[in-house]
Amino acid sequence: MNLNLKDKVFLVTGGAKGIGKGIVELLASEGAIPVIIGRKQKDNEEVAKELEEKGFKSLSVQAELTLPEDCKRAVEEVVSKLGRIDGLVNNAGLNDGVSLESGDYDSFVKSLHNSLVHYFLMAHYCLPELKKSKGNILNISSKTAETGQGGTSGYAASNGGRNALTREWAVELLPYHIRVNAIVVAESMTPQYENWIKTIPNPEETLNKITSRIPLENRMTTVEEIANMAVFLLSDRSSHTTGQLVHVDGGYVHLDRSLIND
Repeated sequence: MNLNLKDKVFLVTGGAKGIGKGIVELLASEGAIPVIIGRKQKDNEEVAKELEEKGFKSLSVQAELTLPEDCKRAVEEVVSKLGRIDGLVNNAGLNDGVSLESGDYDSFVKSLHNSLVHYFLMAHYCLPELKKSKGNILNISSKTAETGQGGTSGYAASNGGRNALTREWAVELLPYHIRVNAIVVAESMTPQYENWIKTIPNPEETLNKITSRIPLENRMTTVEEIANMAVFLLSDRSSHTTGQLVHVDGGYVHLDRSLIND
């Protein structure tokens, strides 16, 4: 299926690792120009180099997204170099373990900046170009907003905010024909997830327990599966889809718990 993405410009925050990288790679393979945005320029450039070696176009932009001025500068750099923006993928974030019991004001607010505030800022600064292109916004979210996780108030609140902003922006941007959707991720083996699982006792046993509770095929969702949905939602093949929270999770969040074999 031709997704009609050739030479369209898509910003992907956290585009050098995990889900973000998967989306970047698929966008590039579809002929789009992904912009890899992240705090580590070395990581950004490594992905850009990999894509170049495959004959694909991309742009890497270093930005510390917790800094409002960096969000603004990143968008300005993209417009200066590429002249347009057709879509924004808000993906960067950190499950940083800021809990109700052990957290405090400063750590909670920092968590919101790590995982939510830059979603607003990047969309805000991209909006003038998205109006021109009638582009779209895709927010990557997490099941923690709906199921809770325990010990991660900041991250759960951020994901609740991501979901709410998806619906709010879908309404606000209707007059501009800008679509806004979200992908809700449950259990996917990203580098961040892999690092987390190593911090808990008996990681292999815990991982087996988690996968046994994923209804479809008792396995983790792959990065490629999330990227496939992401790129579809970014394309005009989903031209009448907006305000949706799409769960790419093997049925983890919504299917009957009685399906689980303990």
